[in-house]
Amino acid sequence: MNIHIDPDRCTGHGVCEGLAEDIFEVGDDGLAHLLQDPPPNDRREVIEQAVQQCPTLALRLADAPPS
Repeated sequence: MNIHIDPDRCTGHGVCEGLAEDIFEVGDDGLAHLLQDPPPNDRREVIEQAVQQCPTLALRLADAPPS
């Protein structure tokens, strides 16, 4: 599972951080950042919620390509 944060869309609302503070953090630059990359699979449900609830649609979730 990979998470992409589009810095051109992110405005630092912090919805993602509020839902998964162990995965996302809004930095001093006002943008969301990943604290765990890749994130643990057992947090997928809350990450999906963060993606769906991002008010600027800055988050995208993709499964890692098979190796």
